[in-house]
Amino acid sequence: MTLLNVFGLYLALGAFAGTLAGLFGIGGGLIIVPVLIFSFGLQGISTEIAAHMAVGTSLATIVFTSMSSIRSHHLHAAVRWDIFKPMTVGIVMGALVGAWTASLLSGPALELVIGVFVILVALKMIFEVNPKPGRVVPGPAGLGAAGGGIGWASAIFGIGGGTLTVPYLSWCNVNMQQAVGTSAACGLPIAVAGALGNIWTGWGSPELPTLSLGFIYLPALLGIILTSVFFARVGANLAHRMNARLLKRIFAIMLILVGIRFLLS
Repeated sequence: MTLLNVFGLYLALGAFAGTLAGLFGIGGGLIIVPVLIFSFGLQGISTEIAAHMAVGTSLATIVFTSMSSIRSHHLHAAVRWDIFKPMTVGIVMGALVGAWTASLLSGPALELVIGVFVILVALKMIFEVNPKPGRVVPGPAGLGAAGGGIGWASAIFGIGGGTLTVPYLSWCNVNMQQAVGTSAACGLPIAVAGALGNIWTGWGSPELPTLSLGFIYLPALLGIILTSVFFARVGANLAHRMNARLLKRIFAIMLILVGIRFLLS
C-alpha cells in the first residue's frame, strides 16, 4: 500500500475510533491499537515491532484527544482535582515502567496480551460487570499506588486508562460523573508518559519505518488526530438517538472476535 492510501486509512480509523469513543464512552485506544496492528501488517512492518508501534502511536493520539475532553469535563465541574493530583504521581511512574515492560515483550507476545485484555473488556461490557461502592477515597499514598498500577497497565495496552480508572473510582464511592471526568483528566498524564516512554524504548530500532519517532508512527498519529476529535462529538450526539446498550453489546462481540484473532495468530 502507498503512503497516500495508508494515510486515508488512518483518517478513516480516527473517524471510526472517535465515533465509537463518543457513542460508548470508552477510550479510542481499544479500537486504535488492534486496527493499527492490522494496518501495519498491510504495510509490511515487522511483526516484532508492529504491536509496539500500535501501542506507542495510540498513546500519542490520546495526548491530543484528551485535552478537549478534560476541558469539557472541567467546565461541568466533573474533575476531582484533589484525586487527580496524587494519582498523577503514580501514573507517570507507572506509565514509564509500563512502556519499558512492553518493550521487553516480543511482538507476538504483546499481541497475545492485548488480545486477552480486549476479550476481558468485551466480557465486562456484555455482562455489565462494575464494582459496587465499597470504600472511601484513600489518602495520597493509596491514590498514588492505584495510579501506578493503572498507568503501568495502560501503557502496555495503549489506552487512556478509563477502562480501569472509572471502576476504581466508582469502587471508592466517587459518583459516576466525577469518576468519568477525573478518569478523562488522568488520561493525559498516562498518554504523555506512555508516549515519551515509547519514544525512548523504540529509539534507534533498526526495523522502524521512515517517519517514525521511536515507536510512534507519525503519519498514523496525524491522520487519527485530524478526524477523531470531531467524530467523537458525532458519536456523543448519536448516543442520544440510538439504543446505546444494544450497540455496546454488538461492539463487545466485535472486540471478542478481534481478541480471538490475536490469540489465534
